[in-house]
Amino acid sequence: MKTLGKYSIGLGDRFGHQGGAQLKAILAASGKGIEITPVWNKSNREHITIGTQPADVRSEADLVTKNAGFKKDYFVDADHINFDTVDRFIESSDFFTIDVASYIGKKAEETEIYEFLSSAEKYIGDLKIPGIKMPFKISEFQIIQIAEKYLFAAIKAWEIYRKIEKSKGSGNFITEVSMDEVPQPQTPVDLFFILKMLASENIPVQTIAPKFSGRFNKGVDYVGNPKNFAEEFESDLMVIDFAIKEFGLPENLKMSIHSGSDKFAIYPQIGSTIKKFDKGIHLKTAGTTWLEEVIGLAESGGDALDFVKEIYFTSLEKIDELCAPYSDVIDIKISSLPSKLAVSEWSSKKFADSLRHIPENRDYNLNMRQLIHVAYKLAALKMEDYFKLLDKNEKHVSECVYENIYYRHICRLFDIRYT
Repeated sequence: MKTLGKYSIGLGDRFGHQGGAQLKAILAASGKGIEITPVWNKSNREHITIGTQPADVRSEADLVTKNAGFKKDYFVDADHINFDTVDRFIESSDFFTIDVASYIGKKAEETEIYEFLSSAEKYIGDLKIPGIKMPFKISEFQIIQIAEKYLFAAIKAWEIYRKIEKSKGSGNFITEVSMDEVPQPQTPVDLFFILKMLASENIPVQTIAPKFSGRFNKGVDYVGNPKNFAEEFESDLMVIDFAIKEFGLPENLKMSIHSGSDKFAIYPQIGSTIKKFDKGIHLKTAGTTWLEEVIGLAESGGDALDFVKEIYFTSLEKIDELCAPYSDVIDIKISSLPSKLAVSEWSSKKFADSLRHIPENRDYNLNMRQLIHVAYKLAALKMEDYFKLLDKNEKHVSECVYENIYYRHICRLFDIRYT
């Protein structure tokens, strides 16, 4: 059976040029005693926008690992797939993020709901989770409410899982279930009964991606109270640990943090908590690497700087179109976006500093960063020119990607000291 390592990172590489730099960061962590399984992920939406195929991600992952002599496990993730989109990923992927967010809130059949209630009646009263001080008060009404909200989604997860299993065979892929792209977070009690549902459907889920409180906007820091997040995260870890034993779920089941890149405000809480309880984590990143490509090109100057400036100018003109698909995971204050006239006079350093996620830099602009994050479509429309610039400035761009993944992400998350 394929098994995901204790620590793993989802590495998004939208244009397929930075796998080597990303793997270099994984190897650097290994040199410090932190073994991280790389998982190259790309969603159906990103493939459609750029015009790539799932097989392209497999080809890149196989090539960069071969070139590096990397002999450890690595995976290719069919990111955020559903029943309708999974087919094109089945051959090339061995990790499937089953996204059930769109099914949450749709009711299962009454007989299915009351069958679940019957199986869960033993938890009515005080639900005591080891590691959580106070028991949860559980009522029959509460279980019915949870079933009405989540049971249909669990059943759909089973249908998608079975579709994959029929083609790939049991044990030949990693299963993640994702429910993060919804308005309301799941409580620890919700998570407990969701895991029971998945176990009842015989889904060997190895990672679970709940919705947390606070904002997980794309490419920028966490918005919310880190202390509250820490309490929530720890409770969820205890629920997972208990559910593994209670429901017979895979022993390596762990938390997956979606939109996990750049959430530096909560990395200390995540890192210290998984260390305290000796737990694993899957951190999913995507657009942060595309942003580093833009930063690297800006710093390269000349025609590369001109190209990324033009991307920004066009993004201002097409802001509504670019932002619409990501409206739930970005917060852009339009009045804080620099004008075309102003940016046209910017130096390489000014442009790069405005995008690079170093909040203490006075030039950093999180609104501009979010806009460029969703503007990758514009580079895809000029793919040939973009690739030429990436190839021409490969050394500097790849160093930006490496430094971002290793120093700003891995070192912060795992408290790796460096000079």
